[in-house]
Amino acid sequence: MIDINMTLVAQILNFVILVVLLRWLCYKPVVRMLKAREERIADSIQRADDDAAAAEAVLADYKAKLAQASAKAQEIQAKAEARAEEYRATKKAEAEHEIEQMKKAARAEIERDRERAADDIRRQVVALSMAAAGKIISKNLDSSENEKLVGDFVAKLDKAKIGDLSC
Repeated sequence: MIDINMTLVAQILNFVILVVLLRWLCYKPVVRMLKAREERIADSIQRADDDAAAAEAVLADYKAKLAQASAKAQEIQAKAEARAEEYRATKKAEAEHEIEQMKKAARAEIERDRERAADDIRRQVVALSMAAAGKIISKNLDSSENEKLVGDFVAKLDKAKIGDLSC
């Protein structure tokens, strides 16, 4: 069986001293190093979680800003289209007004030309009537009476027609 002698006691004493020395010299520093490492890892994990949360917040903020920018771009585009339509309508109205003014001016000029032509025809009719009347009538009245007579005759003619000619 087991023989207890001093050698065994010395070995047990050596073992206990070795355990105390190892605990004091190695075990405590290793445990402290492991705890520090565990804390660093836990801190790194916490920072990674915080960074992930911050990244999510930044991503959500960017998405919100992108949505705002998109909405603003659509609003700007709608305003630009409305202004373009308004400008187009204004220019169209201006062009139509200008065309109408040109038509009025052309009508007025045509009316003036027509009146001038009618006056010219009346004068020519008066002159021709005077010449014809002068040849036919041997007794010649003075020229002011002749012009009055022919003027009355022409005034009685229809304004829209002089003879068979339309004015």
